[in-house]
Amino acid sequence: MAPLSKTENPHLILTVSELNHSAKDLLEHTFPLVWISGEISNLKCYNSGHWYFSLKDTDAQVRCVMFRYKNKLLNWEPEDGMQVEVRALVTLYEIRGEFQLNVDTIRLAGKGDLFKAFEKLKIKLEKEGLFESTRKKSLPILPKKIGIVTSSSGAALRDALSTLRHRMPSIPIVIYPTQVQGEGAAPKIVAAIQAAERRNECDVLIICRGGGSIEDLWAFNEEIVARAIDSCHIPIICGVGHETDFTIADFIADVRAPTPTGAAHLACPDSSELMQHIETMHSRIQRIMQSFLESQMQYIDMLSHRLTHPDERIHTQFIRIQHINERLAGAWLRYYENRLWSLRELNQCIASAKPDISRLDARLNELEQRLCRAVTHHFDTFTTVLQKQQAHLYLLNPESVLERGYSIVYDKDNKVLRKSDQINVNDTIQVTFAKGWSKAKILEKGKLRD
Repeated sequence: MAPLSKTENPHLILTVSELNHSAKDLLEHTFPLVWISGEISNLKCYNSGHWYFSLKDTDAQVRCVMFRYKNKLLNWEPEDGMQVEVRALVTLYEIRGEFQLNVDTIRLAGKGDLFKAFEKLKIKLEKEGLFESTRKKSLPILPKKIGIVTSSSGAALRDALSTLRHRMPSIPIVIYPTQVQGEGAAPKIVAAIQAAERRNECDVLIICRGGGSIEDLWAFNEEIVARAIDSCHIPIICGVGHETDFTIADFIADVRAPTPTGAAHLACPDSSELMQHIETMHSRIQRIMQSFLESQMQYIDMLSHRLTHPDERIHTQFIRIQHINERLAGAWLRYYENRLWSLRELNQCIASAKPDISRLDARLNELEQRLCRAVTHHFDTFTTVLQKQQAHLYLLNPESVLERGYSIVYDKDNKVLRKSDQINVNDTIQVTFAKGWSKAKILEKGKLRD
């Protein structure tokens, strides 16, 4: 058993309900359905039909519950002190927090050998591939005749016949009576199956009997019965016991039914449902045919409308040809006019693009004369301005002033002397004339009178 996983949050606080619910989930997911042996004690049957008891051995006990819908399938009554084997789910009753077993079925102790034999044969046949779905034969949709292998005095036969008569009373039924329980039952069941196969008068074969203990149903767990079912070429429906009962015959048969009544349901369709289906199909066929006829009538109307006299068709074609001819003539005329206009436009473009040499030459001569006049006028104007500037410069030239008898006096540092205060007596000066220069010495200086 896997240990309990630790919660990621160590500070998590669970309520009692949460704890019990988690414990229940853990138990149910950890333990599969298990067989447990023990002695029944404190058995109580409540008005609800549920059973409550304890299962104990020499060292321990555990509380058990078996609900009504499960215990009603048993054909015997348990009592305190009985040694039994239970198949149960290990769980927890959350409201009280009590550990208990939820019992699925009970059998008397000592039958374990039969179940071991059952499992051993099941494993053997399964390894041989006798349970494979590919070996299963399909049931006929509407069988012509149905055979039943069962006890002629059992309730299973009455249930199957009642169901078959109710569902499809027109189908013949053949009964192959046989012993279905007790010593020697298995060979007799095999003989009945082989008789049905040999006579080859049925489309489907039902093997059935009512519920009972494992001993009662054991004939259908015999290997000879299983191999007889497997080798039979007729599709077989097995309806042995109650819904919870499983036999080797169930696994070998082509179809397994939960009860004899269920086998009868699978063997043939319900006549009322079949009639309803036929009526539905009939209505659909009628609607389809009606729709088809209406469509064909409409198509005929369309064809008759399109059907015309040959003379009328020729006249219509003649008018159409005339119309096409007029359209063709108009289209050709429009094409010719468009081409003519395009030609005229091209001639105009050529004419506008052709240069007039004489006019351009006259224009060139005119521009040349204008350029010469403009250049001459520009030079004349420039010469006049230049002469004026030259005369103005001449007047401003210091040499022109010297020509009128003036001179320029420099000291020994070549600075122009403008006042007598700038020199002293005995200083040497340079006097520049219009033509030439000379040096002199200051003998005396003074100021001009106002």
